Amino acid sequence: MSPREPARRGFTHYLTNRKMPQVAPRLEHLVIAARTLKDAFDWCVETLGVIPGTGGSHPLMGTHNRLIPIDSQGYPSADLALIAIDPSATPTRSSNDARWFDLDDANLQERLLKHGPQLIHWVARVDDLTLALQICNQHRVDIGGAVTASRPTPEGILSWQISIRGDGALQIDGVMPTLISWGATHPTNAMNDLGVSLTHVALQHPEASRLNALWRDLGAQQDSFITSEAGINVQLTTPKGLVTLSS
Repeated sequence: MSPREPARRGFTHYLTNRKMPQVAPRLEHLVIAARTLKDAFDWCVETLGVIPGTGGSHPLMGTHNRLIPIDSQGYPSADLALIAIDPSATPTRSSNDARWFDLDDANLQERLLKHGPQLIHWVARVDDLTLALQICNQHRVDIGGAVTASRPTPEGILSWQISIRGDGALQIDGVMPTLISWGATHPTNAMNDLGVSLTHVALQHPEASRLNALWRDLGAQQDSFITSEAGINVQLTTPKGLVTLSS
């Protein structure tokens, strides 16, 4: 028995007492990155056959988005987030910090320029972000600290907490999600159904066993990651039929 095992058992007992299923991540956003929001709009119309719903601006990061509800029985309250850097905005974040979702990465921006908008990442919601990040750190997965972000809406300011690294880098090839926690108001409550729904998600990575161990400690009822080449593959039912997206 290693010296660390008793502490590990104690931590697991603590998590059990905290009702782990309340911590367990549930898919919140599929993140589609674009060079510009117009590129994202055009991609959405051409690929999915719908005009994306309104989103908003993110003063903290100097980004803006448009949103498409994709909830289904298997993925309630999920949406497709089309996001781009807002060239007219000056981020309020520290000048030492990068934008979220690796949007400041030159290689990503070059790919978006050559190939257009693409699926790059996903976000999972949790009820207790502080505890979820403690569990991630126990597994040596650093997805950053809890940061409060917001965006204006016609109904007022919508606020949330989200895990952000200072360098903005996506972890484990983007297959490890960013974590988010909402207050009383959830954005999908105000979204109109556009006829798009999420039917299947495949999360693949060579380190799937490591990620599944983390998932179980977060309270997941089943493994979520498949051992394969790193990537996210999803299927959407849309007005143009079944559409597959891959990172």
